Amino acid sequence: MPEPRITVAAIAEDTGRFLLVEESIGGRRLFNQPAGHVEAEETLVAAVVREAREESAWRFEPQDLVNVYLWRNPAGDSLFLRFAFCGVVSDHDAAQPLDEGIVRTHWLTLAELRQQAPRLRSPLVLRCVADYLSGARRGLGAVADLTREAVAASLAADGRTCAAGPVTVVAP
Repeated sequence: MPEPRITVAAIAEDTGRFLLVEESIGGRRLFNQPAGHVEAEETLVAAVVREAREESAWRFEPQDLVNVYLWRNPAGDSLFLRFAFCGVVSDHDAAQPLDEGIVRTHWLTLAELRQQAPRLRSPLVLRCVADYLSGARRGLGAVADLTREAVAASLAADGRTCAAGPVTVVAP
């Protein structure tokens, strides 16, 4: 089994419309939530804030974790572990260039999004929106960032050590 690629996605709704990005991939124009890969030493929350800004020019403030999804891309046998967050956007910077490959942003209703089904980057796009609309929320406390330093400090306080490195929960 391939190692999963860890990604984040931002679900932002405003008066029944969802923020989507249109991206050019392999000569096709596809729709996705503002989303992307978590970078080294980056928390999940920091990653979704960064990706939303880079891809949409909106400042995203995550409020809840909607769900975690494991998806295998049948076209390339890649495995993705997606953490989808919902939140609000503000402070749009119309002058900001969008991330490479992003053509433009859209605010689409659920019906409009469903009409674009053949052009969705993956089935996760609609699934995330469906889970959000069903009320799926886990709170940001469900996302724990484990750092070696914090774990070492916690174990040291108890007079213990861990060969694999320390682990502790750090508030988002």
